[in-house]
This record gives sequence, structure tokens and C-alpha cells, in this order.
Amino acid sequence: MIKLFKTFRKKIPNLFKQQFLQLNKLEKQTSKRFSLEKTDFIPCLNDNTLQTGFDRHYIYHPAWAARIIKNNNPAKHIDVSSTLHFCSLLSVFLPVEFYDYRPAKLILQNLKSLPGDLMKLPFESNTVHSISSMHTVEHVGLGRYGDPMDYDGDIKAVNELKRVLAPGGTLLFVVPIGAANIIHFNAHRVYNKQHVLELFSDLNLEEFTLIPEDENDGGLIVNPCEELLSKQAYACGCFWFTKPNS
Repeated sequence: MIKLFKTFRKKIPNLFKQQFLQLNKLEKQTSKRFSLEKTDFIPCLNDNTLQTGFDRHYIYHPAWAARIIKNNNPAKHIDVSSTLHFCSLLSVFLPVEFYDYRPAKLILQNLKSLPGDLMKLPFESNTVHSISSMHTVEHVGLGRYGDPMDYDGDIKAVNELKRVLAPGGTLLFVVPIGAANIIHFNAHRVYNKQHVLELFSDLNLEEFTLIPEDENDGGLIVNPCEELLSKQAYACGCFWFTKPNS
């Protein structure tokens, strides 16, 4: 921290300096409850904005999924490697089992955090009634998270999700969406909508919702038009599938 301060103090922004001096002056007018020293600086210089910024993908897609699960009201939900914020909050309302290739040391009531591989899920076929894997499959097989290299790893993961899904069950699936299929190695794949539908052609599509890149295009867009889809390079596609009963 001291090293950081020595580097930072050579070019202290004026506003930062003014605010520190102001707070220092205010401190002298009241009881001193905290240590306020330059050596303890942790400069946060980019948060004074007119609006609160956020990652559109990771705020909107859990909100989309949570609404569907609430309406479906399953007895239990299985999540495979989606954001930890999602399974943590969902566990307030129903039992959740979270599985990840790199299991998280997460301890919460109503939540089990367990090791699991999307290439070989620990469930019998046709047994899971409510499952999600969101912003996950696009990474499988690219090595980013220590998983083995596999060009078709995403297809194998999709087949596992379909295998374990029970007839009449719900699968919530989220991946990056664009106008073309692209691998941005080793970060992720981007899919066009049609390719995702082909991967899940044996399931029923209940809903497709787009989170467009541009906030001016809206938040959650159900059944977006082709013109809007064609504009996307790295949007977020939210697919609600169910397995036919026969």
C-alpha cells in the first residue's frame, strides 16, 4: 500500500486532492473516529459518473432466469457453472445445487456447491426437472478454466444438458449472441441464434430473449426482430427450452 501511495502521489488528481483536504478539515471539526492518512490511500477515480454502470450480460440474464424459475416454482433447481450471484440469491427461495468444474467454497443455507463436469454430469438421464447453465457453455473446451482442449466441447456439454433434462423439464441456457459464429480464443465462443436452435432442435423453445449490446436498444427483448439481431457482435441470448413428454 505504501508503494502504491508513493507512485500515486507524484500525480495526484486535483479533485482527489481537494476532496482529501476537505475531509481532513471536516475531521478536525468532529470526534476523530478513523485514521485518515495519505499512506492509506486507495484511489477510486472512475466512479463519479452520472449513471451507475453495469455489465449488461451479468445483470440482466440472472434476472431473466429468476423470473422464469419463480413462475415455474420447481421443488429444486440445478445450476451448472452460472454466476455465483445467481445460485446464491436463488437459494433464498428454493433448494439449489450448484455444480462447477472448479467448485466454489460457498456455504449458504439451501445451497449445495459441488464438483461437476459439463462433459459428464452426475445425474441419470431424464431426471432433472429444472436446470440452468448460463454464460458457461461458450467456454467449454477452450482451456480457459483448466478444462481439456476440445473444439466440440460445447456440443458435448449441450448434449449432456439435454440428456439429464426430464420430460416436461425446463432448461435455461445463455450464451453470447452475434450475427456470426466466432471463437475469441481463449475467452469464449459467440453464436448466432440459428446455430443455438440447431443444437437444441430436439427440445421445445418456450422463449428467446435478447440482451442487446447497446443500452439504447433496451434491456430484455423477447423475440427480437432479425434487424436487431443482425446488429449484434457480442450480445447475450437467453433461451428457455423444455423437453417434450414423448
